[in-house]
Amino acid sequence: MHTDTLSFTKTNAGVDWARVRESYPKQHPLLNLNNAAVSPPPLVVEQAVIDAYRFVSKNPDVNMWTGLDAKLPDIKRQLAALADCAADEIALNRNASEGLSVAIFGIPLSAGERVLVSPWDYPSALGGWQQRQTREGIVVDTAAFDPLASDDEIVAAYLSAMRPGTRVLHLTHMLHWTGRVLPVGRLCALARERGIITVVDAAQSFAQMPVSFRELGCDFFVTSLHKWLGAPVGNGMLIVNRQRIRETWPLLAPFDAAPDAIDKFDHWNLGTYNSALQAGIEPAIRFHQAIGAANIHARLSALTRYWAARAADIAGLRFHTPLDTETLGAVSLFSIEGVDALRVERTLRESFAIHVKYRCVGELQGLRVSPHIYMNEADLDMFVDALRAAVRDARA
Repeated sequence: MHTDTLSFTKTNAGVDWARVRESYPKQHPLLNLNNAAVSPPPLVVEQAVIDAYRFVSKNPDVNMWTGLDAKLPDIKRQLAALADCAADEIALNRNASEGLSVAIFGIPLSAGERVLVSPWDYPSALGGWQQRQTREGIVVDTAAFDPLASDDEIVAAYLSAMRPGTRVLHLTHMLHWTGRVLPVGRLCALARERGIITVVDAAQSFAQMPVSFRELGCDFFVTSLHKWLGAPVGNGMLIVNRQRIRETWPLLAPFDAAPDAIDKFDHWNLGTYNSALQAGIEPAIRFHQAIGAANIHARLSALTRYWAARAADIAGLRFHTPLDTETLGAVSLFSIEGVDALRVERTLRESFAIHVKYRCVGELQGLRVSPHIYMNEADLDMFVDALRAAVRDARA
């Protein structure tokens, strides 16, 4: 099945989601409701990687460098169209954590200069800033807010935490804990007015919903391509506003000195790597475009609302994700009063072959659920029925 000949849109009837489902490998033995971590690639992507790996094996030194790698500039152009940036602002790497590390360790800062984060940012990103604080004497400040607060309240929390010495604002577009989408565009605008550099972690939002680098107005934009775009595991993207490229240090010393070019951040500076994995990016883009980002977001939002409505009568159920927003996507977090979430997670997995993810940050804990477009309402019916049984077992 090739996306060149595959259309997912029925005439006057929207997307044929049954056909989308057939385009993915069957998931077993578990029903995967933790796609926010890793999602399966479409079959056409899987096949592209297998074909590329076999191509590499026939003549590795030639087929990797002059064969597969020759396609990377065009892949960057296609990603640029998807993300609304320039191709010469894109570096390809392995995942969002690697891209975040480029920004965290590459932005030039002096002792006493300040970085503003939140408790809801990705743990390894917070760890990176803390490491710079310990080693270099920068100051890491925290903007505290409830993820269920309004956009205005969240903006106010960041504003009140900004200081005259704040040089960097680290933002998470969609919180991986709860799926809450933050008003990042507003916050980036406030940062620009104050001369503050912005780093946006878009690991969960990119390809799950329409996202524009230009409209967000950030300096660094980081994402994984193996979650919602459907590229193979081992692919990430870093976008750096060209005005910031020269001054930013690369995470790894580049093979060819290129202080002014985006190439200094590309992952070929790792040395030899698996080029075949990048062969899956282009078919993933085509597959995504055949459906459309707006359709994907609408479908994921509908799936979340569907199962949330079905589970609404479970006694003690509480959502830690706002469900009535236009930005709602696939990711949500819930807890059940008086019920051990870890026990429910274990029962769902061991007794019903359903995989959700226990999440805990500060005093907030619960189960994260994240369906994907290859899933349907019947899958979610199965989940909710199993959840009811798991809760009954936990309360027995």
